[in-house]
Amino acid sequence: MQNMSSFLLIFFAILAGAFVPFQAGSNATLGRMLGHPLWATLVSLVISIAIIIPVMMAFKVSLPTFSETTKGPWWIWVGGAAGVVYITAALLLAPKLGATSFIIAVIAGQMIASLLIDHFGLVGLMPKPLNLLRISGVVMILAGLVITQLGNQPSRITSSPEKSTLLR
Repeated sequence: MQNMSSFLLIFFAILAGAFVPFQAGSNATLGRMLGHPLWATLVSLVISIAIIIPVMMAFKVSLPTFSETTKGPWWIWVGGAAGVVYITAALLLAPKLGATSFIIAVIAGQMIASLLIDHFGLVGLMPKPLNLLRISGVVMILAGLVITQLGNQPSRITSSPEKSTLLR
């Protein structure tokens, strides 16, 4: 049964991940329409707040005790800053790279950072040492990034007008 629950969790993680390219593209368009990408970052975060507050109210989430946070490590506040960096990078880079290349590059960055976080047990997680299989998985993601970038290049196989039309 453990495997089934793991597959269900992975399914929901994949589903959540499917929203990310839509966020990058819609925020990029919003940034152009608002006149600057940082306005789109702000609007995106305000919309997030407008959505999460009613959800928290529906789940009857109690108010936090901020006094406890003063005893925590400095890095507990990094998540909000990371969100701003990601949203701004997405709306600046996705239009230039395309959704596929941008998301694969983001995933590659996430995986490299995740390997380091796991290996050293950073941000409160239990250490999980590097091994060849885990490193190989990240190398495959990097290879996927290279392959998709090659797929963005125009085809150079054009020996006749008919073939060049078919290859476009």
